[in-house]
Formats: sequence, structure tokens, C-alpha cells
Amino acid sequence: MNEVTIKTITAVNEPIKPYGPGSPEKESIKKEINRLKSTKIEIPIIIGGQEIKTGNTSKCVMPHDHSHILATYHNASEVEIKMAIESCLEAQNDWANTSLDKRCEIFYKMAQLLQNKYRDTINASTMLGQSKNIFQAEIDSACELIDFFKFNCQYAQEIYANQPCISPKGFKNHLEYRPLEGFVFAVTPFNFTSIAANLPSAPALMGNVSIWKPASSSVYSGYFLMQMFKEAGLPDGVINFIPGKGSIVGPNVIKNSNLAGVHFTGSTAVFQSMWKEIGNNINNYKSYPRIVGETGGKDFILAHESIDPSELVTAMIRGAFEYQGQKCSAASRCYIPKSIWKNTKEILLTEMSTIKMGDVEDFTNFVNAVIDESAFDNISSYIDYAKKSPDAEIIHGGSYDKTKGYFIQPTIIVTKDPKFMTMVEEIFGPVLTVYIYDDDWRSICKLVDSTSEYALTGAIMSKDEKAIEIGSKMLVNSAGNFYINDKPTGAVVGQQPFGGSRASGTNDKAGSYLNLLRWVSVRTVKETLLPPTDYRYPFMEEK
Repeated sequence: MNEVTIKTITAVNEPIKPYGPGSPEKESIKKEINRLKSTKIEIPIIIGGQEIKTGNTSKCVMPHDHSHILATYHNASEVEIKMAIESCLEAQNDWANTSLDKRCEIFYKMAQLLQNKYRDTINASTMLGQSKNIFQAEIDSACELIDFFKFNCQYAQEIYANQPCISPKGFKNHLEYRPLEGFVFAVTPFNFTSIAANLPSAPALMGNVSIWKPASSSVYSGYFLMQMFKEAGLPDGVINFIPGKGSIVGPNVIKNSNLAGVHFTGSTAVFQSMWKEIGNNINNYKSYPRIVGETGGKDFILAHESIDPSELVTAMIRGAFEYQGQKCSAASRCYIPKSIWKNTKEILLTEMSTIKMGDVEDFTNFVNAVIDESAFDNISSYIDYAKKSPDAEIIHGGSYDKTKGYFIQPTIIVTKDPKFMTMVEEIFGPVLTVYIYDDDWRSICKLVDSTSEYALTGAIMSKDEKAIEIGSKMLVNSAGNFYINDKPTGAVVGQQPFGGSRASGTNDKAGSYLNLLRWVSVRTVKETLLPPTDYRYPFMEEK
């Protein structure tokens, strides 16, 4: 289980396909989109490799055309949750004793399948079920997930190779990287297919077994991922797929004495409630559960007077409105000095006027639909609040329509109040609020740091090296992923390990060895080759 592998793995990032006009990849993805749209499927619960249908079903719909049903899926009850836990525990011993080399072989097979056979299917299902355009789907559900599979194998081998540097003559010391004792509960979000796959699979790579509860709005792509896992050779029961209502799945999993860890991405409120529930059950567990979570963000762009307005505008638009702002890293608040605001505003409004919004099948659209009606209603309520407030002005957007799809026009609010509601609260949609400040760099850095409870991502835009130095130090705790002269989104596996602190999570850095370390329990083994035969020590030979 814990042998040090002799293989050397050097991962490289998966190239992004451009999907340019007339390209083979563009024609191929269009065919797969049409195929998936034309077939309504039934998605079962998957436990121990077996498909289970409860009859209690919900629908997978296209956010950009919510009358179109892609699939129905079966919801788990307490019965199926118990079965899934039992399946995990049955698979645990064999999987834990499967060599790391073998586990890595399976994960490399996953990567190969996603690079080729499953690329169109996973991308198309993400586009249709989660309303991502092809570029956002490609960088997420294809490239980032391939990177997770490959880089996690490299990191796992580096971890296993980390052994005590000293074994004196007559002794042999080594570390065993054991999986956790029990199962890991993976609760995954709708907005990134790669994260949805990584949360149950990263612990699995380290020898653990997982209960996977996907977001209701991403069950569709999750089902195809499960098919890919199986084809790659992942043993039945290592990852059990449990769609269902969070109010039913969560409590029944968390109360189980075999809960060994939680791997979570989602809302701050849900994560905090789960943590409380784990605390309430702490006397019930065989071991203290590892709690790893990435939650919300109120991510910022802070502009210095020295920045080129065109560069700033590009970072604002891409950072705030790619994937409709439905990224925990998306820019949601922006601070711009008075001295450059006039020029920046002109460029910003000109560029915003060119943005197209609509169906994911129209590749000229930059913005698509938000995920569901609940999100639509929540986001539009913030827009309505801004419309009514004397402290805010909507300078672009502000319209929304859910007649056919959940469409919200990219919206820019300018506020007089740096603590205005849309500057402070997480919106998770295509809304960016701008505050115009007097050109006082230290004061604005202090304000940015103290405005939000979150600390996920943030960016400084400046050509002044001194300003960058000051800002970086003053904002050291404001963002777990900090960007200089770039948008605050787009962390790449192997390049920018991702995570934040404060209310944004436990900062366990997905996309690095740091996250994988949370899924092992290390055993220290000392072997004495020539055991002593006399209890007496030399100091005892005289008084």
C-alpha cells in the first residue's frame, strides 16, 4: 500500500483547442451537441457499479432554454445513502491496498479518455446542462480536469517519495501514506465540471473511497464522468454517485461514524452548517474528519492610476462576465482612481456594447444563461436594489428575462458608497460594482482589505512597482490567489494552486500536493534490525 514507486511522472498542461472557424474540433462538438439534445436520458444513482432507480425523479434542463429537458435523474433516499456508504466500506480495503502505480495507471487512463473519446461528450454536456460556451467548457471540463488527473498523479508520487532522510546503522525508517479510515464525502458545485470530478477523485487517488453528491444542476455532466471513470478501470464502489436533495443526503452521510473527511465546494452557508453538524457529531466518529472546503468570494480588481485603461477594461470584462460571473473567483468589485475613470469609462462602455448574449450553440455569444431560476431571482434582486438606491447608478445593463432562458444582461453599477451592498455581498452572477476613489493608494488598499469577509481572489492593476509592492503587502490576507496585472480568475493546475481563507474556505490549494496531503494519514515505521538484548544503558555501569 505504501511502497515508494520508482516511476517518474512529469505532467504538462493540456493544450486548449481553439475551436476556430471550420476547425475539425468545432464540427465535432456541434455534432455531439446535436446528439445529446436529441436524446433524453434517464440518470440512475450509481452504487457499487450498479444503477439504481428510486422513482423519485428530478429534471436536468438547459438553462438557456429551460423548456428543453435533457434528462431525468433519480434522487437518493436514506436507503440508498446507507447502501452507498456500505459499498464504500466494502471497496475500501482492496482499493487501499492497490499500489499507487496501479491507481495512477487508472487516472492516466481517465486523462486519455477525456483527451479523446469523452472530450466532446463532457464538453457538450457541460455546455448544454450548465450553459457554458465552448471556450469556458474546454478550459474547464476538458483541460483542467485532464490536468487534475495528471498532476495529481505526479504530486502523489512526490508525496510517497518524501521519506525520512536519516536511518542510522541498524535501523530502517520510513513513512506510510495511508488513506483515511472511512469514506470521504464529496459535495460538488455546478459551475466547474473539473472541480466536480476532482473532489471525489483526488481522495480516491490517495487510496480513499468517496460518496459523491453532485449539485442538482450538474448531475447531467456528472453522469458521463461516472461512465468515464468506469471505462478507465476504477473499481466499483470506490466512487459512489448519489444525486439527491442536500437536506436528505447531507445529514444522513454526516452522522455516519465512518465519515473520514469532507471535500466541499459551494456556498459559505452550507459549508458552515456542515461544519457545525460535524462538530455536533464529533463523539460519534472513529477519527476526526478532515474538513476541506472552498466556498464564496467577493473578489476585487484594484486599479492604480498608472494602469493602461484598455488593460484594466479587459481584465474587468473577462474577470466579471466570463461564465456569467458564476465563478467563485469572478471579479465582483472594482476600485478605480478618479484620475483615470473618465477614459476608462468610455472604453468600458464601448467594449460592453459589443458583448453578445444568448444560446451556447451560437459561438459568437460571450455570455450565456445563469444556472437556474433561483440564481436568476437572486441576482436580479441585487440589480433591482441598485436601481432603487440613490447611492448607485447602473451605467450598463440592468435588464433580465427568464421567458425562455435565465438571461441576465452583464451589469455594471457605479456606487458612491464603498460599503454598498453589491460591494460587500456575494452575488455570483454577471454584476460588477465600481467605486471611484481619490488617488490615495494606501487608503484604498486598507479599504479593500476591510470590505469583505471573503479572501479568495483579487487583482492589482498597476505599472508602478512601488504601488504593487505596497498593495501586495497590505492585501496579503485579502486573497489566497493574488494577481498582478491580470484578471482574478483562471487559475491553472500546476501553475496557480487554488484556494482562499477567511470566509472563502480552508485554503487547501486544489491543483497542488497540499490538497492531496489532506487525504492521507501518515504512519511512521521504525524497524530495528538488531534489537537490544539488555535493558541496561552504559551510564548505569558505575555510580
